[in-house]
Amino acid sequence: MSNTTIGIIGGGQLGSMLSSGAKNLNIKTVVISDDKDAPAQFFADEFIFCKYDDDLKIQEFCNKVDFVTFEFENIPYSTLSKINEIKKINPKPSINKILQNRLNEKDFLNNNNIRTTSYISVKNESELKSSKDFIPGILKTCTLGYDGKGQYKINNEKELDNLKINFENNYILEKLVKLKKEISVIITRFGPQEYEIYDPIENVHEDQILKYSKIPAEINENLFNQSKECAMHIAEELGYIGSMCVEYFIDKNENLYVNEIAPRVHNSGHLTINAYNVSQFENHIRAICGLNKVETKKLYNAKMVNLIGEDILVYRNKKLKDNEFFFDYLKNTIKENRKMGHLTVIEK
Repeated sequence: MSNTTIGIIGGGQLGSMLSSGAKNLNIKTVVISDDKDAPAQFFADEFIFCKYDDDLKIQEFCNKVDFVTFEFENIPYSTLSKINEIKKINPKPSINKILQNRLNEKDFLNNNNIRTTSYISVKNESELKSSKDFIPGILKTCTLGYDGKGQYKINNEKELDNLKINFENNYILEKLVKLKKEISVIITRFGPQEYEIYDPIENVHEDQILKYSKIPAEINENLFNQSKECAMHIAEELGYIGSMCVEYFIDKNENLYVNEIAPRVHNSGHLTINAYNVSQFENHIRAICGLNKVETKKLYNAKMVNLIGEDILVYRNKKLKDNEFFFDYLKNTIKENRKMGHLTVIEK
């Protein structure tokens, strides 16, 4: 594949790791981003800075690549459709149209008999105040919002009166479950009934930002199998190509709920770089390029910690043990509540 070039839309840490995964396969990458300081430019073979509605730059990008993918799901659907007419995008844009909107996503899951938390659409203040059956709950913008942004936890009915919400956006109110733990499953779909799937990963969030992940997840065999089967079912229904992540809640009664689907490689799967023979990033590249799939095997149990804000400073000069792997995302500014890097520790 030495003459193959992949185009990646988005220049954050996932774009960086996709570029590294492609390099392992001797595949070149061109990253296009609307952020001139995007860190993926340090990992890609070529970098294009432009706004996503710049038709000339989009055409230039398409002319340079053979296949196209993306590192985040909130790219304008019109941009994805335009590119897809010139060069094939995987995952396909129609999937993003569903998953960019939390209400559409929940409806899709429920229509396919997949359990989610109870939820209701909220378009204005009166609808919110009449949604008391869904309290305690989390109010989320239907579109955009990540790492806790655009989300409001509502613990009781009294808090409804003090909530100041701008209803220019539509919202979804999701009833809270009695949470025991959160897990995720990364799956790469190569074609109909053709998968590589990673074991469930256990996750811990702090301030609604993923802080810790570990593999294996401490769950029973039923949940282990159920979470994998559900991820395969979702990937098949979507006609997905590439790596994707399904995030789950497990309640106190050991019930499994799908929380969200990420139509891309995912932060909780960073530990696959060191814990498996083939990472989620390399499998994603293999799938979108139509390469043969390689049997994916776990080599080590592992733990990963996200380095948030100034956490990164401790590790930039730290001497690492031989089972520790430090990843610096090379972001030019350290910001509070921003993922700056991660550390993976494998159990040898």
